[in-house]
Amino acid sequence: MMMNKTLSLLGMAMRAGKLVTGDETVLKTIRQGKAKLVIVAADASENTKKKYRDKCTSYNAKHIEALDRESIGRAIGKAERVLVAVTDGGFAAGIERSLIQSSEVESID
Repeated sequence: MMMNKTLSLLGMAMRAGKLVTGDETVLKTIRQGKAKLVIVAADASENTKKKYRDKCTSYNAKHIEALDRESIGRAIGKAERVLVAVTDGGFAAGIERSLIQSSEVESID
């Protein structure tokens, strides 16, 4: 049930325009300091996980490895997505809280 809440929040953030997706767009958002939470799919490659773990650490952005690419894509109405960044603090806090409660999180920085 908690996973449904997480996915619903992702969908709402997308519809509200508070979510960015795609490698270059997410990187730009992190560099600009606008990323409140970066979600990397748990089934992403180890290189992608490391790249975003390091990038988020150096720019002081929250980072979570959770969900899978299919679930993330379905939640935001797109094809499979490995990477999304939430740009709104309220949505980021709600998503992070629901992920922690559902224990689907691989790691949090």
